[in-house]
Amino acid sequence: MLGASVIPISGGNTKRQIMILQDFGPTAICCTPSYALYLAEQGEEIGVDMTSLNLRVGVLGAEPWSETMRQEIENKLNIKALDIYGLSEVIGPGVAMECEEGRNGLHVFEDHFIVETINPITGEVVPNGEEGELVFTTLTKEAFPLIRYRTGDMSRLMKEPCRCGRTVARMARISGRSDDMLIIRGVNVFPSQIENVLLAIEGLEPHYQLIVDREGMLDTLEIRVEVSETIFSDEIRTLQNIERRIAKDVKDYLGVTAAVKLVEPKSLQRFQEKAQRVVDKRHI
Repeated sequence: MLGASVIPISGGNTKRQIMILQDFGPTAICCTPSYALYLAEQGEEIGVDMTSLNLRVGVLGAEPWSETMRQEIENKLNIKALDIYGLSEVIGPGVAMECEEGRNGLHVFEDHFIVETINPITGEVVPNGEEGELVFTTLTKEAFPLIRYRTGDMSRLMKEPCRCGRTVARMARISGRSDDMLIIRGVNVFPSQIENVLLAIEGLEPHYQLIVDREGMLDTLEIRVEVSETIFSDEIRTLQNIERRIAKDVKDYLGVTAAVKLVEPKSLQRFQEKAQRVVDKRHI
C-alpha cells in the first residue's frame, strides 16, 4: 500500500462520494464491508463503472464479513480487500490488520498490545488456535490504559510466522460476537455463519436480515434475503425452490430450522455505518 492515496468513507451523500472517487482518483478506500457493497450498488445504479476507478485496495472493517463477501467486493470494485480490526475503547482502527501478501489472519501490533483468547463463559485462556473471546492489554496507551479488556469479539490466534515474514501473532477473521451470538433452541448461531450459507447460493444479494422471535416457549428464526433482479422476476416455483434450498442448507450447516422469505432487490434497509443484521423480538 506504499504510495496509496486513501479516502475514508463514513456516510453522507453516497452519489457525491462516488463522484469524488471518480474525480480525485484515490487508490485506496476505508469503510465497512457492507458500505463498500452499497457504494458498488449505487455506482451501478447511476451508470458508473466502479471497476474502472483508480481504486486498488480497500481497508475494510468494523463488522464481521465472510470470504464470500470479500470476493463479491473485489469483483464489483476491482480491488484487493483487506480486513482491519480495532476498538474505540483501545485505539480505534489499528489494533490488527491483514497484509497484502498473506490475507490469512490479521497481524496484531504486539509492540502495543498483549492479546489473548478466553472462554467467554469461564474466562479461562484457551489454547493457541482455538476460538475464544479476544482480550487485550494495552502497553503504550496513556491516560486510559486497559488491562485484559474483554472485547466480546470471537476469533482465534495463530502464532506461526506469516509468509510475508512478520512474526507477530495473527488473529483470524472475527466470526461474531459473544454478546450477539444467537441461541436458538439451544443452538449457538452467529449471523456470519448464515451469511456464508446465503452467499454460496447463486441469485442472492449480500443483503439479509435475521428476525428472531418466540412462539409460546419456542424460539423462531426468519431469514429475509434479497434476490437479484433476474431471479425476482422469475416464476414463483423458482423462488420457492431457492427458499427451500436456503432452509435446507441452514439446517444442514447449523442444525437450526428457519423460515425463509425472499424479498425484492433494494428493499432491505441499507446502513452507512455497521450493518444491523439481527432483529431480536424476544427482548422487545
